[in-house]
Amino acid sequence: MPKGVEHPKGVERASTCVVGLQWGDEAKGKIVDLLTDQHDLVVRYNGGANAGHTVVAGDKVFKFSLLPTGILRPNVRAVIANGVVVSPPQFLKEVQTLRNAGIPVGAANLTLSNHAHVIFPYHLEEERLTEQSGGQAIGTTKRGIGPCYSDKVGRTCGIRVGELLDPAHLRKRLVEIVPRKNRLLRALAPAAEMLDVDLADEPTASEPFTFDADALCREYGEYAELLRPHVTDTTRLLHDALNAGQRILFEAAQGSLLDVDHGTYPYVTSSNSTAAGIWSGSGVPTRRLGRVVGVIKAYSTRVGRGAFPTELDDGIDGIGELIRQTGKEFGVVTGRPRRCGWFDAVAVRHTVALNDVDELAVMLLDVLGVLDEVKICTAYRINGETTKDFPGDSELLQRCEPVCETLPGWRTDLSTARRLADLPAAARRYVDRLAELLGKSVSFISVGPDRAQTVVCS
Repeated sequence: MPKGVEHPKGVERASTCVVGLQWGDEAKGKIVDLLTDQHDLVVRYNGGANAGHTVVAGDKVFKFSLLPTGILRPNVRAVIANGVVVSPPQFLKEVQTLRNAGIPVGAANLTLSNHAHVIFPYHLEEERLTEQSGGQAIGTTKRGIGPCYSDKVGRTCGIRVGELLDPAHLRKRLVEIVPRKNRLLRALAPAAEMLDVDLADEPTASEPFTFDADALCREYGEYAELLRPHVTDTTRLLHDALNAGQRILFEAAQGSLLDVDHGTYPYVTSSNSTAAGIWSGSGVPTRRLGRVVGVIKAYSTRVGRGAFPTELDDGIDGIGELIRQTGKEFGVVTGRPRRCGWFDAVAVRHTVALNDVDELAVMLLDVLGVLDEVKICTAYRINGETTKDFPGDSELLQRCEPVCETLPGWRTDLSTARRLADLPAAARRYVDRLAELLGKSVSFISVGPDRAQTVVCS
């Protein structure tokens, strides 16, 4: 801080946020894993089981969609905060997977907010039918995330984790909610019949799944007893930790361009996936942050629908497909192939500012080692005019043409690089140019999936 300027009394800024700066899938999990040892707690504050994280540790590969990545580290407490929407069966499945791998998981190292909202099977069915209904399709993971957040905001049908723990109260709520949901599902079904979609292996649009309140009470009552040891008031827990001088690592899900308020709406997620989500999603004021690490891929990817100015939609023999296959660009949660394109500095400058990023982590630089030349989008051309500003309107973004500069490739396997000096000059120049365009220094360069395949630039 500038000389003579002090933090407000009692405010410590030892906490860190790791946030993706693109459309998600930036390999944030690896950076969270690398930084976890410097913290006492690691917190998920947004999203749900639609957020895939892959961490490679030695010969073991761990794939999470709900649990915080930091759960892999001993002596670190993993927290799922109030801003997350929780699928109890997915939570329990991921816990059991870790236990099967010999990683202890219990109430002491995994905590779940009593204010987090619960995803029920009717949320998944509502999303399935909505995604089939033509112009309303977003291209979601169909994990029930959006409908659950809608119920949360709508208040009438939202159920929080703490409510699961009271069987009589849960039954009362579900007896009120389930008939209403069944009526909604039947109403949504005919609209899906109008669509040119493949419904093979799914219920027909005119015959949606409907649900029984008693059956859901029994099923989710059983889940509740397994969840009970983990459930607490995580806002109080986090404030107590801060007051005790402990360090917190906040782990964002999805990417900043998918933020419901600041992303490419409506083709976004249903939560605040920027650092702004920390305050509402955990109860911890963002001024408690001392460090924001913005994570970027060395290129761009996107899943689902929505504008993507630098997309390389160039067929099975094109550069886009080469990047997809080399980078294994398929969704952790859904397995869907990701759309691939050149790095978009216009979009990322926008998200650097949104998150007040302090430093950058450049991921998957090794993937570009198969190319003779690489490109970076430095501006857009819209209606014949050139701009370096990111448009706030998705329809306008759809009409943007990328203005790119070309740099020489390096045609080198980077997987054994551990120092900056190990990188070829062209690769270093590419990273330097990204830092120059974004106005931030690069602290980490990832050259492979393993923890060890990381260049620390300090």
